Amino acid sequence: MGIACVNVDLDSIGHYLRIHGLSEELLSPEAARVVYRKALARFVGLFADAGIAATFFAVGRDLSDRPSAEALRAAAHAGHEIGNHSFSHDYDLTRRSAEGIVREVTEGERAIVRAVGTPPRGFRAPGYTVSGELLQVLWVRNYLYDSSVFPAAPYYLAKAAIMGAMALAGRPSKAVLDRPRVMLAPRLPYRPDPRDPYKAGQGARLELPISVEPVTRVPFIGTAAVLLPWPVVSGLYRRLRGEPFLNFELHGIDLLDASDVAVPQLARVQRELNQPYERKRERLRELLRRIVDDFEVLTLADAALKLGSVVE
Repeated sequence: MGIACVNVDLDSIGHYLRIHGLSEELLSPEAARVVYRKALARFVGLFADAGIAATFFAVGRDLSDRPSAEALRAAAHAGHEIGNHSFSHDYDLTRRSAEGIVREVTEGERAIVRAVGTPPRGFRAPGYTVSGELLQVLWVRNYLYDSSVFPAAPYYLAKAAIMGAMALAGRPSKAVLDRPRVMLAPRLPYRPDPRDPYKAGQGARLELPISVEPVTRVPFIGTAAVLLPWPVVSGLYRRLRGEPFLNFELHGIDLLDASDVAVPQLARVQRELNQPYERKRERLRELLRRIVDDFEVLTLADAALKLGSVVE
């Protein structure tokens, strides 16, 4: 039986506005915090129903809001792992100076420790973009794993096209396009080459890539699960169910809809907001049922510990 990990990036709604070149002034104070104050509890309930422990990746700056920090603490007390998603979720993280990278990692850590009482053991980079310099910071700080690599060629090509069109329209995205090399990165857990994190090498720790379909490299993530026709989602899962490792990544927005966010300008371009919350919850519930039947479900940290002795 393979290992599966289910994890949620707790990106606040403001980051989606930045991706689409929209002003964060469109957000009400409630919508700015809705991922922690509403989506997080929904996910905790969904995972309790499935009987699994998951990993939540928190953005440190969001935890200055006390109810958000308390919601994250409740998730940790329910048995879920809390990982570091950087302090500010700056898409330019890997382009910062060495000092800037260290600051983003360490300040994110400190915010998580203040919120839940224990330091994170894993990291996910904003926008999935990693570098040798970033991984070196993580290993020096004794992180157990990184889970940022997203080797999804269709996603990369679509992102490049959309960012190009937005730039031509005079509304540039704040997202960053990674190196094309990521499209050929390993799909299964590996030890990164310190000089090129998208190649297998002799790195000290594990990279746990986000899952893609083996041949086409179509991403198998929450966005696809809630947007694609169900026969397509089911077919993608059948292609992955025999794999030794499944890393099913979701986002807080996957359990929110337009009524939760109340920003019509965002709903026009962020299509999953137009799917009712109840429909998305039922789809994810069915997928989790299948994953529990087919895999041993672990947090990313526990998976890294178990795989560390077998991945060369």
